[in-house]
Amino acid sequence: MQLLSALAGGLLGLLAGLAVWLLATRRLHRENERLRIEIAGAEKEREATAEKLRWSEEAEQRLREAFTALASRALRENSDTLSKQAQNDLKHVVEPLKENLTTLSEHVRQLEKDRKGAYDGLLEQVKNLGETHARLQATTISLTQALRSPTVRGRWGELQLRRVVELAGMTAHVSFDEQASGDMGRPDLIVYLPNGGILPIDSKVPLNAYLSAMETSDPDQRRDWLARHAKALRERVRELGQKQYWDQFPAAPDFVVMFVPNEACLGAAFENDAQLLEGAIQKRVLISSPVNLVALLRAVAYGWQQHEITDNARKIAAEGTELYRRMELFVRHFAKVGRELNQTVDTYNKTIGSYERRLAPAARRLREMGLATEEISAPAPVDVSATLPIDSDAAEADGAQDIPLKGDDS
Repeated sequence: MQLLSALAGGLLGLLAGLAVWLLATRRLHRENERLRIEIAGAEKEREATAEKLRWSEEAEQRLREAFTALASRALRENSDTLSKQAQNDLKHVVEPLKENLTTLSEHVRQLEKDRKGAYDGLLEQVKNLGETHARLQATTISLTQALRSPTVRGRWGELQLRRVVELAGMTAHVSFDEQASGDMGRPDLIVYLPNGGILPIDSKVPLNAYLSAMETSDPDQRRDWLARHAKALRERVRELGQKQYWDQFPAAPDFVVMFVPNEACLGAAFENDAQLLEGAIQKRVLISSPVNLVALLRAVAYGWQQHEITDNARKIAAEGTELYRRMELFVRHFAKVGRELNQTVDTYNKTIGSYERRLAPAARRLREMGLATEEISAPAPVDVSATLPIDSDAAEADGAQDIPLKGDDS
């Protein structure tokens, strides 16, 4: 760059010198000489720089070769060391790993045997489950077909009613009777209430429409069948209300209990006919599920318990009155005995006085005459009166006890 600058300056000076050639000839010669000197110096500097670059390249090449040789030797030495160390470490790692793999292999084989046995057992259980499901399905179909029969359905409802009544703790022919006849009908069961009351219960099982609803998978058809089911239940309410059991049995409440033995069946009817319960109550029919009937019968049993308690209290009061009357009569008789005891004591004392005045002197004279050697001891008179007042507190403090009467075992 300096050379180019010098050349540019020289060219400019040359151009300027041409312009003033005549005026600056000597100056031009001196400038040319100076430029030649600078060019020579720049050439030497360039040669020195080139020499330095060449030396640097050779030194770099030698250093690269030396470093490569050192790195190769260090790599070989480190590779041998690491290889030996790796072999030793790998030996310590592989041996336990080999043992663990052997143990694991044995465990896996044992697990496979166990899994095969469990799988065989599971297959047997699934097979049994399938057979049980098939039997259950057949039984369900048979039960459904049986429940579609009015006779079987009615008998099933009566059996469920009896079970619920017995579950409430009632006894046949004591707390309830079945198939009691009335003037216009015969309820399935009557429950006896306190004071001669009677609660009639009739079992109704309208299940045809409900079973059809449960068998279909079409939502529209199911809603239609459930609506028919609610209508059928309302019809049973109407029929039962027309029997008017409260007029046929004396002391019966002004309603009759309609027992529906299936909670789901009754719930579906209430869900599809919101006015069903209110309409039944207006017709004096109380629709009851098994749970509600148990609660109702428990209330009846509690009423019987309270009635027995009241009756026992009445009997206890009557017995107490009779006992008081008898105690009063006994006291009068006992007072009479006391008065007669006083008379007896007085007669006894008079008899002793007569003995001492009339018989004792004669007996002493006979003993003095030698007819007897032993003296007759006169009996002592009785000084206690049967009418003396008795201090009950003092008697209790002294441990006094009542004198047992004749025939008293106490």
